Amino acid sequence: MPLGIDRSRFYADKCRELESQSLRKDERIAQLETENAMLYLKLAQLRADVKEAKQEACQSVSGLESGAAFKASVKEKASKLRNDAQAIKIELGKMRALAKEIPVQFAHSVKRANSVMHHHQAALESHSSNVTALADQVAQLQQNLDDVTDKLGREKKRRQELHNLLMELRGNIRVHGRLRPLMEFDADNEDVTSLGRPGTRSEVVVHFVDDENICVRTSKHNKVFEYERVYSPTEKQESVFDEVQPMLTSLLDGYNVCIMAYGQTGSGKTHTMLGSHRDEDYNPSHDPHPDEGVIPRATRELFRLIEEKPEGSHTIEVSIVEVYNNDIRDLLSRDPNAKHDLVTGGDGQLSIPTVTSKSVDNVYSVMTLVQYGLRTRQESATLVHEHSSRSHLIVTLTVVSRAPSFFATKSLSSADLSSSGSSIGGLDGRQTPTFGKKGRAQSQTWTPDQLQGMQLSLQQQQQSQQQQPVIRTKLQLVDLAGSECVGMSGVKGAALREASFINKSLSALADVLGALAEHRTHVPYRNSRLTHFLQDSIGGDAKLLVLLCVSPAQRYISESLQCLGFGQRARQVQRGPTKRRLPSSAEKISGPDNSGSNRPRTGSASK
Repeated sequence: MPLGIDRSRFYADKCRELESQSLRKDERIAQLETENAMLYLKLAQLRADVKEAKQEACQSVSGLESGAAFKASVKEKASKLRNDAQAIKIELGKMRALAKEIPVQFAHSVKRANSVMHHHQAALESHSSNVTALADQVAQLQQNLDDVTDKLGREKKRRQELHNLLMELRGNIRVHGRLRPLMEFDADNEDVTSLGRPGTRSEVVVHFVDDENICVRTSKHNKVFEYERVYSPTEKQESVFDEVQPMLTSLLDGYNVCIMAYGQTGSGKTHTMLGSHRDEDYNPSHDPHPDEGVIPRATRELFRLIEEKPEGSHTIEVSIVEVYNNDIRDLLSRDPNAKHDLVTGGDGQLSIPTVTSKSVDNVYSVMTLVQYGLRTRQESATLVHEHSSRSHLIVTLTVVSRAPSFFATKSLSSADLSSSGSSIGGLDGRQTPTFGKKGRAQSQTWTPDQLQGMQLSLQQQQQSQQQQPVIRTKLQLVDLAGSECVGMSGVKGAALREASFINKSLSALADVLGALAEHRTHVPYRNSRLTHFLQDSIGGDAKLLVLLCVSPAQRYISESLQCLGFGQRARQVQRGPTKRRLPSSAEKISGPDNSGSNRPRTGSASK
């Protein structure tokens, strides 16, 4: 810069110039930025247009490709249709040619069919007579088969009836066997899943063979026992009662009937006689129940038979006693622990005048009394059975039937009545002289209930003697306590004493049957209260049926063999014809053939 020039002015102008340039450049920059923003917007718009155009182009290309593919498929189908049409034309030509040949072939086939038909028709006509003859023969054979089958059934039934008649004439005891199914408690301490497996204690060793035989498989050999009837484990309560039912008709005909269940504890005796333990009331109802045992079914059938008789001609009385520890206990008494004694009546029949007897008129009344008695019956659990009966239960249904009027006798005098009262014992006092085993006089104390029962019995006896005579028949239904092995049942204390009395009484029953089978002059009825109480039934004054109840498991094989052996001994007893009950005023005269001299007298046991 030349000297002498004012630099400040120069710089000021220069700054203003630069500022104006800078301002212009800022404006230019702002303008350019605005244009740039406009260009960016336009570029974004163009990009969107390009993208849209690309999409439209892709759609167009796709449409073109699909159109080309459709065109190709149409061409292919058209070609195929042309080929199919050509093939159809060829086939149509063949069909036309065949259609022209069909009438000729049809006529030829019809002609040949007619020829074959005539040939078969001739053969059919030639064999029709033989076919008719064969059809007649088949019908005749079928008729013969049906006749033979019916005859076989009738003969089998008649054989059974004749066998039963022979058994009655001989006085044989009818013995039936019932095999119960395997139960969970048979496994004892073993696993329930192993129930019935070979080699275990629950293995089935007692087998049902047929309706008359039962087999026990032992380690040495097989033992087969034959009875009048054998029930399989699957047979229901109804099947058992079907065999019992005919005996009830004999009851109304004047014969005593006794049905007893025998077997070891847990073998199903109470189930057979009363019903299932699943119903603690034993089904006391007016209507039948599938699980009903012999006692409710027999009662129901007895009332049904009485309904067919004239009204008022028959009445029924029921008494329920148990033989517990060799003592007779009245389960219907207000004092069931009171002891009772057997008395021999004027007709030779044993009775217990101090036992409560209730009049009943329907099944429900009987089963209600049975239920009442069962509440006081001795029962306890053992290792063998949860509901083990500890006493022998005896349900007696006495049927009182009116006898014909010509049996009536004159009224007894007061002296006769007083003498009949003295035969029972002094009812006015508390003690009555009796005689012990050595013949020494003893005094017996009667309880008020016993005195009342004896007075009622005497009054009934006096009324029956003064009024129209009656016939009294008894149906005794006995649920025996089960024999048991003390080591297996695990009983102790009082239960051990009960088991001892049970086994002794059952042993006495076996001794009585053995004496009857061997025709001994002395039959030990009085060795046990049980046998003494059942003396009339066992000795021949009743039709007796023994139901053997058997457990199938290996752990009970000794008891099962003992039970089945008991049944075999019972079958060998021949007691002579069963006596028919008559009014006390009548005396039956028997010839020498019916005297029964070849068998022991039942009264000999009392000596």
